[in-house]
Amino acid sequence: MTYSNAPSASPTPQQPKNKKDYKAIILGASIVALLGTWGYIIYDKSKTGEQIAQTQAQIVQADSSKSAIQEQFNEANARLDEMTGKNAKLDSLLKRDDADISSMKSRVKSILSKQHATAAELAEARNLIAKLNGQIDGYIAEIERLKGENLQLTQDKATVTAQRDQVQHTYDSVNVVKNNLQDVGSTLHASNIAIMAVDEKSDGKVKETTSAKRANALKVTFQLDENRIAETGSKDLYICITDPAGQPVSIQAMGSGTFTTRDTGDKVYTVKKSVDYVQGQVLPVEVTWKQNAKFTKGQYKIEIYNNGFKIGAGTVALRKGGIFG
Repeated sequence: MTYSNAPSASPTPQQPKNKKDYKAIILGASIVALLGTWGYIIYDKSKTGEQIAQTQAQIVQADSSKSAIQEQFNEANARLDEMTGKNAKLDSLLKRDDADISSMKSRVKSILSKQHATAAELAEARNLIAKLNGQIDGYIAEIERLKGENLQLTQDKATVTAQRDQVQHTYDSVNVVKNNLQDVGSTLHASNIAIMAVDEKSDGKVKETTSAKRANALKVTFQLDENRIAETGSKDLYICITDPAGQPVSIQAMGSGTFTTRDTGDKVYTVKKSVDYVQGQVLPVEVTWKQNAKFTKGQYKIEIYNNGFKIGAGTVALRKGGIFG
């Protein structure tokens, strides 16, 4: 059997597609289109979700930054509040910068009060807080400088006070010495001291005696020498008589008492004599001690005091005496 591949002279005409094939094509295209639409919707929704997530993350991050900035702002305000009233000079500095500080604080508050502050605004707030802290650091440095000045002033004051006290002490010491010298210099001096036992008669006649039995008084005479330091006026002289037994002669009813000496403290005096002394002159003084008891034999010691100092002394001896005494 013989086959031939040569084309036929008259080709067979193609059969037209039926309606079912067109419907299938249209349906397929519609499905593809629908699937594409769904895919776009799903893709767009995915992108929107990513954008929402990114936005939410940005919001969370912004809120976190705001919280941190708010905390920094609160700390800066607290530092400022702590400085108020610590130092008068610092208060004046704070008052001087008050407008600038208030402006910065107001701007930071405005940014932090926004619900959705931008990154640029938050950066501005950070910069303002940093500037505010810089000023606070400057104030702290000023406080330390003022403390140093105050410490130096305190040390200088202590030094000056110590020097003043030393000068005052020296001045007081000099005054004490001066006053002591004046005090000593103004003390009177007794000379030409004479002591005698006398027998005073009822008719007023006075006779010197050395007999203890006959004596009824002791007479002391002396002179107060010229003194150009002692001021004119009344001067008290204390006459202290000690009997032969070493006991002070003292009869309170006859004017005896005690006074204070410069070296031995209180001392009993027998009789006190006040005289009117004139500066720079010599004054004769006479003191008579007449007691209501008999004198005893032995040596009587007489001391004269003025201004607490002993200014003269002497003795007189009385014998036992007898019918020829």
